[in-house]
Amino acid sequence: MLKFFQCGVDITDKIGIYAVPAVIVIVVLIGAFKKVELFGSFTEGAKEGVGSVMSIAPSLIGLIVAVTMLEASGFFDVITRLLGPACSTVGIPPEVLPLGLMRPVTGSGSFAMLSSILEKYGPDSIIGKTASVMAGSTETTFYAITVYYGAAGIKKTRHTVPAALCADMAGMLIACLSVKML
Repeated sequence: MLKFFQCGVDITDKIGIYAVPAVIVIVVLIGAFKKVELFGSFTEGAKEGVGSVMSIAPSLIGLIVAVTMLEASGFFDVITRLLGPACSTVGIPPEVLPLGLMRPVTGSGSFAMLSSILEKYGPDSIIGKTASVMAGSTETTFYAITVYYGAAGIKKTRHTVPAALCADMAGMLIACLSVKML
């Protein structure tokens, strides 16, 4: 890492500290130069942001309730027991199956599962590596669809969900394959 004037101060630390205030100052200076009413523009943008939040809140609340109910009911444990032998045959460690099921639904829930897997099996184990690559290779499909389609006011997702779930499945399978190969 580059050192700031060779005095032991990391440049990236300084960039991180000054980046946000610098951007704010630049925006204020450009707004003043163009004679834009800055506070009025800010409050108008805040109103639009609150409107966006209100339009996607019902979908997000429904998604959170559904995920919580699935976790509390033991659904993921039952599915893991049922699909574990088939997953082992295909080359997917059964221990990462709950992560694969949770990842398309919720990011925070899947990262909690990833953390649990890493604590239990270790980050250098095949299971830990597979879980890590799987988490990085897939998307929180239902969350993304809920947020973006909700914000755009789209009610019918048509082929989005099946295509996105196929992409998630491909990411999971390739994650398992690539960890075994490499």
